[in-house]
Amino acid sequence: MSSSTAAAAAGSIARGVQKLFVGNLPWTISTKELKAYFSKYGHVHSTNVIYDKTTGISRGYGFIVFSTREGFANATNNRLHVLEGRVLELQPATS
Repeated sequence: MSSSTAAAAAGSIARGVQKLFVGNLPWTISTKELKAYFSKYGHVHSTNVIYDKTTGISRGYGFIVFSTREGFANATNNRLHVLEGRVLELQPATS
């Protein structure tokens, strides 16, 4: 595969990826649990819970990357997401 073909393939994959910001996460939710919850909406490529570097405690937000537009749409069309009694705030990630 030539480098231009590889670059084109990588670009098409990147356009298919949909990233969501998730706020108001309970501090007890891990990356694994976040992925398990959102997997019911579609294939989750990756999740990332952001932790405070000093304390190691969750900062209360994270990111989800869906590998399909359908998964992204299914998650965002559902207005109410609740984990451990907390209502999650979803919005498209800017980067």
